[in-house]
Amino acid sequence: MAEAFNFELVSPERLVLSEPCNSVLVPGKEGFFTVLKDHAPVVASISPGVLNVELEDGTKRDIYVRGGFADVAESGLKVLAEQAVPVEDLDAEQVAQLIKDAEEDVADAKDDDTKSEAEIRLGRLKNLQAAIS
Repeated sequence: MAEAFNFELVSPERLVLSEPCNSVLVPGKEGFFTVLKDHAPVVASISPGVLNVELEDGTKRDIYVRGGFADVAESGLKVLAEQAVPVEDLDAEQVAQLIKDAEEDVADAKDDDTKSEAEIRLGRLKNLQAAIS
């Protein structure tokens, strides 16, 4: 079994989660990455998507985050998210609206980089929709 490390998830409104964890799968802008104990230090931008958290006792938590930063340090992982909502608290209408907004972002993109980022965000939201259906 993996060794635990400190994990904090913070949104502008509150401290969402502060628990010892075995692993956290993070939706980074450059792709997903998994943080385990003694991970190399890194600061990374995160994209809208789902954090998959395995707590020290083996319990799993899925939390939707809408962008932000992940800071991996010797002390553990801290995620500063623009928004953080447990997947079980999301409803289909909220996700459908997020998808609609993302589709508009794809259509309104002025350049290839912006369009590519919007398409990635749209794909992750569709995966989220499938997860809560």
